[in-house]
Amino acid sequence: MARAQHVLPAGGFGNFDPGIVIASGEGSHVRDEDGNEYIDYLIGSGPMLLGHGHPEVMEAVLEQLPRGMTFFAGNRKGIELAEAIVDAVPCCEQVRFVTSGGEADMYAMRLARAFTGSHRILKFEGGYHGMCAEAQMSLAPERLVNFPRAVPDSAGIPDSVAEEVLIAPFNDLDAVAALLAEHDDIAAIIVEPLQRIIPAEPGFLQGLRDLCDAHQILLIFDEIVTGFRLSYGGAQEKHGVIPDICTLGKIIGGGFPIAALGANADIMRHFDQGRVGRDQWLMQLGTLSGNPVAAAAGLKTMEVLRREGTYERLRGIGRDLQEMQRSALMKAGIPHRICGDETLFDVFFTDNVCRDYRSARHDDPQRNRLYNEVLRQHGILKSPAKLYPSLAVTGSDLAHTRVAVDVAVNAIRKGCR
Repeated sequence: MARAQHVLPAGGFGNFDPGIVIASGEGSHVRDEDGNEYIDYLIGSGPMLLGHGHPEVMEAVLEQLPRGMTFFAGNRKGIELAEAIVDAVPCCEQVRFVTSGGEADMYAMRLARAFTGSHRILKFEGGYHGMCAEAQMSLAPERLVNFPRAVPDSAGIPDSVAEEVLIAPFNDLDAVAALLAEHDDIAAIIVEPLQRIIPAEPGFLQGLRDLCDAHQILLIFDEIVTGFRLSYGGAQEKHGVIPDICTLGKIIGGGFPIAALGANADIMRHFDQGRVGRDQWLMQLGTLSGNPVAAAAGLKTMEVLRREGTYERLRGIGRDLQEMQRSALMKAGIPHRICGDETLFDVFFTDNVCRDYRSARHDDPQRNRLYNEVLRQHGILKSPAKLYPSLAVTGSDLAHTRVAVDVAVNAIRKGCR
């Protein structure tokens, strides 16, 4: 960590607590450079749904490596991954590969503008869509302003970007309808079907689909997280709502850097200059786009996920993790809400119903800090705001986690006195 302070701003990569440096991962466990071992519920922020070093994924990667690591050209594995995605994801007739989820979201918004000829994007307060300027509008605003005003969450973003983005509260169809009635220059609505860990209320996603159809604008599902997690076909399959464009990442690379955006062939033609001409062409290229090693890892991961009973087992693990926390917190009389899906969730220390960015908050953030701190002290690694189950979690992992949860809840209970 001392060495990192010299060469990395704030001593880290900008993603996670720089106070922990991971040395290795195997299955459901990781070890840090000090030799401490943890049950891993961070799983690389989502990609490692099968766990670390899954033997079949490793075999697929090692088979590809001697054949070439990257080409900046078409390759068999990239084409096969595109075929697998098109087979699995309802809205996709074609896909375009990029390297990160944030890059996919940026191109999805640009694609919507190219297709519609309009320029504004409607997003939801608290929605995460990567690091581009539009995505950084009202991602996690500390200053709550009136809707639909957009607030930048980063330095270096021109004021003009705020004029291109409208902000609505998540799960509020009336607010969205009012904005669409007032503005005729909206290209698309971009939404996480599971916003961070806040579920879409019944009818919300279908309501967005209906509003987009009525106003002839595009609906973008950011499925970087939910794709191949909520179900094999993602949120589209789970909820039965088909967007115009979707973005995918994390799981489709099996732990390697690859992401994609997809839509029907008519929308995707804007990536083909020969079809649309120079003025309508959306330029996109990337050195590692369609990387064959990442594609090989993603293909094998997706093959494993297709096997019978896989998602039932994942949800069973998630239910066990939810129930052990719910039971311990209820027994201690600590107000809380388990928020999210069985495949991705966390605890809010509040009595509030968590339905949007402003309501999904801890009444006492210190309780959350203490809870996560004690969990880590007892061998549990997770984000301060998310818990990712993985298929590598074992019965003994769950038993260990239950003990750690009881200790963490007891620490909060003592602090409440």
